[in-house]
Amino acid sequence: MSNIEQQVKKLDVNNTRKNKGETPVMIQENHKLILVLNCGSSSLKGALLDSINGELILSCLAEKLTTPEAYITFNYFENPKVQPIGRRSWFVNKAGGDKHRVELSGKTDHTGAVEALLEELKAHDLQGLVAAIGHRVVHGGEKYSGSVMITDDVIATLEECIPLAPLHNPANLTGIHAAQAIFPGLPNVGVFDTAFHQTMPEHAYTYAVPRELYRQYGLRRYGFHGTSYRYVAQAAADLLGKPLKDTALVIAHLGNGASVAAVLGGESKDTSMGLTPLEGLVMGTRSGDLDPGAYGFIEEATGMSAKEVTDMLNKKSGLLGISELSNDMRTIQEAAADGHEGAKLALEITAYRLAKYIASMSVATGRLDAVVFTGGIGENSSLIRAKTIGYLAILGLELDEEANEATRFGKAGIITRADRTPCALVVPTNEERMIAFDTRSLSGLESPAA
Repeated sequence: MSNIEQQVKKLDVNNTRKNKGETPVMIQENHKLILVLNCGSSSLKGALLDSINGELILSCLAEKLTTPEAYITFNYFENPKVQPIGRRSWFVNKAGGDKHRVELSGKTDHTGAVEALLEELKAHDLQGLVAAIGHRVVHGGEKYSGSVMITDDVIATLEECIPLAPLHNPANLTGIHAAQAIFPGLPNVGVFDTAFHQTMPEHAYTYAVPRELYRQYGLRRYGFHGTSYRYVAQAAADLLGKPLKDTALVIAHLGNGASVAAVLGGESKDTSMGLTPLEGLVMGTRSGDLDPGAYGFIEEATGMSAKEVTDMLNKKSGLLGISELSNDMRTIQEAAADGHEGAKLALEITAYRLAKYIASMSVATGRLDAVVFTGGIGENSSLIRAKTIGYLAILGLELDEEANEATRFGKAGIITRADRTPCALVVPTNEERMIAFDTRSLSGLESPAA
């Protein structure tokens, strides 16, 4: 078993202890915490974890960023196991847990969300216990095959990669700069989505364009959502009762950004996203796969510049473009149920495109133990899972409707007939936990207790 696998298992063990009525862990003045920032294209996830035992203290989620409706919700968990001693934290001893919502009026972007998170920590005197900060970083190019301490050189590389991830790397850099300003001198660690996919073979990541473009400019497929895939692959192997090295999985990470990866023996062999996060599946506002000739066609037909076309394909397409209604899957499903034609079409295209990619990824694995759904949509939309599996009868998948409906809101499980291989699983992802593990390792903090 790899070191990463061992540490993830340790964290999982500690997580399950929350339900066993054990004595809460008390935070002393010298007890150190890890702050995790996961800045997405239109959202921000934050988490505060105990560096010693891996206990989650609080989490937050900022949604609808860059819109007037932007807000952030802080969640202090039910019967918290970690209770600050002698501090003014209002959430301590809240038997039923508590949530606190802050509207981001006046500053609705990622900077506003990060500032709101850090102000929340200050309000409860927790900022002084933060010892290290881990950041999700979407694109590291070919330079990084693993997580690194953030330096000026690393920041320069991330800035160079902005054209490859225009919706994400600027958001990631916002979190880094804000953390450095408010917590001067603390170690910051970058955990790259692209790093996991550095195991793809050359024939999988190479585009059929003149090779000089790769040699000179790094034009190739990189892949994303790697931190999620690392976590989910191990969790899926555990659910199947198999060693990770013996598994063949196709994992679908479905959120506002969405991708599929072929994972064989815990290593990425292929994935749907490419040079940028634009390639592949239909997403919230991104088109996914498109005939390259469409760029020139759109430019000539509309008079738009290449930059304007790229911006449209990133920000105004996908679910939003098809439905002409919303990029939010929840809204799309509700509208489809009410008969909205654009919403119904968006759902069908999404499921069909996803099914095609899942089937094609089985070529990269050579065999298939399971199809795994994760991410906000993958974990919670029983409708998308049902529609997708309906297209995958060719793989022998047969939906268990009752199990599919029951496996939502953080529940993991098999949603197809259990007596068949391959099967389909739902596995909640936990990118923050993986980021915390890497941050703890690189920062030299104490490992979590077994």
